[in-house]
Amino acid sequence: MNDKAKNSIGKVCLVGAGPGDPGLITVTGLNRLRGCDVVVFDALANPALLAEAPDNAQRIDVGKRAKNHKLTQDQTNQLLVDLAREGKDVVRLKGGDPYLFGRGAEECAFLTKHGVYCEVVPGVTSGIAAPATAGIPVTHRKVASTITIVTGHEDPTKGETSVDYDGLAKLIDRGGTACFYMGVGRLQQIADSLAACGLGLSTPAAVVQWGTLPRQRTAKGTLDTIKAEVDRLGVSSPAIIVVGEVAAIDEPGLDYFTDRPLFGQRILVTRTRQQASDLRRELAELGAEVIEAPTIELVAPSADDEARLNDAIDRIDENDWVLLTSANAANVLAQRLEAAGRDVRQLGRVQIAAVGDATTAALWDRLRLRSDFVPDSFSGEAMAKQFIEEQAVEGRRCLLLRADIARPALPKLLVEAGAIVNEVVAYQTRVPESLPEGVLDALREGVDWATFTSSSTVRNLLELLGEERALLHGVKTASIGPITTQTMRELGLEVTVESETASVASLVEAVASAESVS
Repeated sequence: MNDKAKNSIGKVCLVGAGPGDPGLITVTGLNRLRGCDVVVFDALANPALLAEAPDNAQRIDVGKRAKNHKLTQDQTNQLLVDLAREGKDVVRLKGGDPYLFGRGAEECAFLTKHGVYCEVVPGVTSGIAAPATAGIPVTHRKVASTITIVTGHEDPTKGETSVDYDGLAKLIDRGGTACFYMGVGRLQQIADSLAACGLGLSTPAAVVQWGTLPRQRTAKGTLDTIKAEVDRLGVSSPAIIVVGEVAAIDEPGLDYFTDRPLFGQRILVTRTRQQASDLRRELAELGAEVIEAPTIELVAPSADDEARLNDAIDRIDENDWVLLTSANAANVLAQRLEAAGRDVRQLGRVQIAAVGDATTAALWDRLRLRSDFVPDSFSGEAMAKQFIEEQAVEGRRCLLLRADIARPALPKLLVEAGAIVNEVVAYQTRVPESLPEGVLDALREGVDWATFTSSSTVRNLLELLGEERALLHGVKTASIGPITTQTMRELGLEVTVESETASVASLVEAVASAESVS
């Protein structure tokens, strides 16, 4: 949103969150979300999108769920006006598209009537997206040339239906497609109404639940059999009902969404919140439902360590090498140089060693610096041994930026080889007070995989679970490397797969490969 004068009235933006997959929000919608003061969200807006709002933004849930409305529509309308009058820029995050069965027009009109500027950002609608990810194109050159979007849940105060089932049946019979929203509870009535208007009982039909999400399920049949098929599979709302010949199309490639190697797998990610994005994204791209359970929090070093860190940054150009054993250390280096009013020129004569791909990538992303040395194996011990073999370390000054709980092998081996090592704590790690809301419920419902990217993630998850650690029984596990694997076994966890190299890409590949042969 544009900057506003201090104390002026704020604005409201109705943003379509899309059909479920957080990646399907529009670029404009995401930009508005990232710049808001408050986000007022619906039940069907993906919670992952809330993380895109600024950390200090207020988050207000006004979702309408069956028999449990947090606020009435009138109360929501007034809330938006009140927030704007407080001078706040508000994003009203609505599932799908704001104007398609979303009461967005009512909210926009109410805001305008009360002197609040309202912008509308359209969203991808589930009536088109959900069938698409179920392999159903809602139009097709050879089959269907029209699409009709219909509510399956009309205003109960209207009395008689306003849906022209007679006209709709004729459109479908002539090669059209009908997509019903919010109609699973009335599926049999819808089928009966269409049949009563002359639509053949053999007309293809489908119901797509949780479209665009890893939990997506599809029931297919005909007008005569679809209700029984939905009941047999346990498909329920939220779902889209598709009626028409397109529901029977079965062409190669249309099932791309469900054909991904990790489709439907529920995977627990235990990395820090700061580090989880890459792993989450790669797993999600392969079809997994990712449950974030960060088991480590990164915090600033203690006062004494911070003084040492600041002193090391001030005199960083006195070193021959800076050794970084994690992407976190690379990020801290960039942050501290900036805080000290310095830049990469301070590192002009200094060479940099990075422990692996993630650290190398962070170094380039944050400082546009390339690593002078990257070991073949991504662990502290392997780094030390190869570094000593390939570099003249005796008498060389090495600044080692690392976590407070880092293993001692790397500095010990370097000192034994004659290096002058200044080991500085760049950040501390802490066990969170608890797991995020919903993680225990997900484990109780059933999780397929748990991924571990360090020994700390293993120990901390078990500590956070406490007596509930039995929830991990039967869950397949993926370890990022030998040290993590050793810790898992010592603590009684079976290791299903271990990645070939200590990288996110290798870890994801190990999980995908295991699923492909299972």
